Amino acid sequence: MSATEIPMHLQNPRETRVIDETGLYRQLLPLAGARIIELGCGAAVHTRLIAGQDHPASILACEVDQIQHEKNLQISDLPNVRFCLAGAQAIPADDQSADIVLMFKSLHHVPLDAMDRVLQEIRRVLRPGGLAYISEPVYAGDYNALVSLFHDEQQVREAAFQSIRNAVQTGQLTLAGQHFFNVCREFQDFAAFERRVINVTHTEHRLNPGLWQQVRETFGRLAGAGPARFISPMRVDLLRRPV
Repeated sequence: MSATEIPMHLQNPRETRVIDETGLYRQLLPLAGARIIELGCGAAVHTRLIAGQDHPASILACEVDQIQHEKNLQISDLPNVRFCLAGAQAIPADDQSADIVLMFKSLHHVPLDAMDRVLQEIRRVLRPGGLAYISEPVYAGDYNALVSLFHDEQQVREAAFQSIRNAVQTGQLTLAGQHFFNVCREFQDFAAFERRVINVTHTEHRLNPGLWQQVRETFGRLAGAGPARFISPMRVDLLRRPV
């Protein structure tokens, strides 16, 4: 079956597994000794886990948010990691210099008119046979319903999926597999949700008092008593640069 004949799915509503994503990428990716590029590393959570436990040769961790990047530059205990201020549509790396490219929930943050360029850049920096692990949130579930009150990502998530499918259909990259699962997002209270989601530095959310109250009430209704636990569906597209 050719790459263009492989079916690709935006979501899988029947998938009910709740897992820790670290177990999935460790199962799918040969991280030990790999030259890795992470695009949209954020607060470097996965960067730290991989650099500290999976023994890669190196990680180039790119982040477009300058505030977060400045925080990342203060990290001094990861000698095999280099942090760089860069967007995924212009990766500061040589051709065929990476064994693995990682994107954790970051492709849909790329401007719409640059998404296809990101896949081209991923192909450029991957060595033949190298793998791209692209993890994206699915537009479904209570957590999505809550966040979409003030930040609706349906269009950009669908566009991100389409850019991946375009890269496969045109033969730039081949599909090594799709994996669907759920993650649990936990917040001690609404203040924690406001700090970690509403007030993130990579996206400016301006909620008027009425909307803020609606979000708070919806959070309380969905969360119930005690700490809030939201089940959020996810998709991983695992791609390979053709040999």
